[in-house]
Amino acid sequence: MLESTLQALCALPGVSGREDAVRDALSEMLRGQGEMTVDPLGNLIVHKRGNRRPARRVMVDAHMDEVGVILTHIDDDGRLHFATVGGIETAVLFQRRVRFGEISGVIGGKPIHLTDKEAAKKLPDPDTLTIDVGARDRAEAEALLAVGDVGYLEGSYTLLGDDCILARAIDDRAGCAVLATLLCEEAEYDFDAVFSVQEEVGARGARTAAFALQPDAALVLEATTAADLAGVSPAQQVCRLGAGPAVSFLDRGTLYDRAFYEAALQSGIPCQPKAAATGGNDAGGIHLAGAGVRTLAVSLPCRYLHSPSCVASRSDLRAMLELTRYLVRELAAGRPA
Repeated sequence: MLESTLQALCALPGVSGREDAVRDALSEMLRGQGEMTVDPLGNLIVHKRGNRRPARRVMVDAHMDEVGVILTHIDDDGRLHFATVGGIETAVLFQRRVRFGEISGVIGGKPIHLTDKEAAKKLPDPDTLTIDVGARDRAEAEALLAVGDVGYLEGSYTLLGDDCILARAIDDRAGCAVLATLLCEEAEYDFDAVFSVQEEVGARGARTAAFALQPDAALVLEATTAADLAGVSPAQQVCRLGAGPAVSFLDRGTLYDRAFYEAALQSGIPCQPKAAATGGNDAGGIHLAGAGVRTLAVSLPCRYLHSPSCVASRSDLRAMLELTRYLVRELAAGRPA
């Protein structure tokens, strides 16, 4: 179920604030697996009944949204100006296919052969990029799209070799696939699952969900940058594919619970420290909810994050499910103290 769920979720559009298709698919998939509610911001919250009542109330979070683009202006010649929704590097945007519902387009800019030699050595200014949907003028473009419409970067799902997945939106459909799979299993203890919205624009959905649930402990399922690439020193690689999920001790938003961190590394399940103190995720909002929530993040290592060509390991994905299952049980049982 795990990989087929990931493939199905990666095919769906879900730019921040427009997570409807992902939420609908998860709701259908999880019918009968728990008490489901959708809060005013759009989070899908599932209360899973276990065989035993927990010593701690545990919240497990994975965000449904992905990075994308939003239209801001239409030129007289039919070109579309846009802003990014979430963080996308210019190198990822240039000449990429983008899709708005049934409408396809390409992000274009001044071609290299028409730029001077110095400009050709640099990435284009993001403000010079526009989207071409084949419209000949403003009227044709406005018949297709409007300012405020959101689009996502297109990419297919395929396997590389025998252990790697190439897909779009692995951040964070991988976390959603792990959490959905866990919900379809028998649970030893009750726990709350949150498929959150708007993580890519400030971890907003998880913050409101944690405020409502008031958990004692939280586990955030994410995808994180793996820089195990040619030319990157070992100290900058953050994490590596094939070594299991990455467990965080610190990032720009959260100083993680030390006892939970050590419990993950000592579990006997393949995992690795996330060897960087950069980035952030839903934990930044969750751990400050109410009187405070002890929190840990477990992330799938992923090359080329926030692009339509993410690469992750199938064995890491399976280990992430195993580690999540273990941690939910331990935290709900009150361990570690």
